[in-house]
Amino acid sequence: MSVERLRLERADCARYYAPVAICGYLAALCVALVVTAAFLPNRHEALAVTAAALFGLVLSGALGLGMLTVQLRELRYLAVTTGTDAKANFERVAHLAHSQGWLLAREEPGRRLDARTADTMVQRGELIVVLFRDRQVLVACICDPDVGFSLVGRRRCQQHRELVSQAVEAAAA
Repeated sequence: MSVERLRLERADCARYYAPVAICGYLAALCVALVVTAAFLPNRHEALAVTAAALFGLVLSGALGLGMLTVQLRELRYLAVTTGTDAKANFERVAHLAHSQGWLLAREEPGRRLDARTADTMVQRGELIVVLFRDRQVLVACICDPDVGFSLVGRRRCQQHRELVSQAVEAAAA
């Protein structure tokens, strides 16, 4: 079973995965400390530095792995099966986007719709990508990469996914 994931553009990808890269960098520094500690003349100092470096390695590695797991889960598309065709689903989602005040970044009628929520002048908002297939709608939403990972952003992304899902399911009813 293959899972479809949202593919980010280069700039968004770099910003989105930057926290994971920082954790990887910290883990690499900890490995360097362990290697350096082997050359210290005092065994007690070497043992202390090694223990601290191993603690940092485990902590930064676990944090980075946890964040990567959550980020990859957030990039998965939510599949909604409907009773209407792709063009009708596109019209419903486009109407929803306009009524919610989302800024449309890309529109391909019957195929794809990319939108961003606009919260403030500084933030670009969450990225919402909707793909349309025959009788299936795929929805993905991620937090603003400029802001970073937050529980509030994840909750709002979940709400956006549910809004799109409800809009296309209402067409089937």
